[in-house]
Amino acid sequence: MDSSAVRAAMVRKIQAQGVSHTGVLAALQAVERHRFVDSALVNQAYEDTSLPIGLGQTISKPGVVARMIELLCASQAGKLGRVLEIGTGCGYQAAVLAHVAREVYSIERLRGLHEKARENLRAFRISNLHLLFGDGMVGYAKGAPYAAIIAAAGGNDIPQAWIDQLAVGGRLVAPAVTAAGQQNLVVVDKTATGIVRTELEAVFFVPLKSGIA
Repeated sequence: MDSSAVRAAMVRKIQAQGVSHTGVLAALQAVERHRFVDSALVNQAYEDTSLPIGLGQTISKPGVVARMIELLCASQAGKLGRVLEIGTGCGYQAAVLAHVAREVYSIERLRGLHEKARENLRAFRISNLHLLFGDGMVGYAKGAPYAAIIAAAGGNDIPQAWIDQLAVGGRLVAPAVTAAGQQNLVVVDKTATGIVRTELEAVFFVPLKSGIA
């Protein structure tokens, strides 16, 4: 599949939605999303829609991936440092992150998806991406502190472990249930004087779960 032209059209659409970070847009153009979805869904790979990837999980809309990564990038000048991704899924967002960060740790709790992501990413030979099998709720303390943390699943709140593993000056972007009872995109900035939490637009992500399976 020569997907460069359809990918360019997808990127233009996402740009029209308000994403303007050149590094994020370039990463979306570079990463072949159709390689991360089942063959039966390849024709929908460059639509701005989430798609099933098995085990009750989905690949996020490219527009949402772009929005969340742009929010991370906006907190730093230049390339992001070390990033922790909670919920590897099929590996697509991890591949995009690897273009805008110096180092990416991505953790997945479902062994089937962890193996699928490893298979999907093998051909890309991304040297700055580390795939981990484990409980994302507890983060990955060995790699901490992180310049940025991003989650692809939403819980009732942001786990304290993530905030603890965020560097001072770092930013976390994740879906979480707000006081209003709905899931919103939440940005947490860790400053020298404490935590600044900002709630943004409503989103719909799969539920955040603990443990491995």
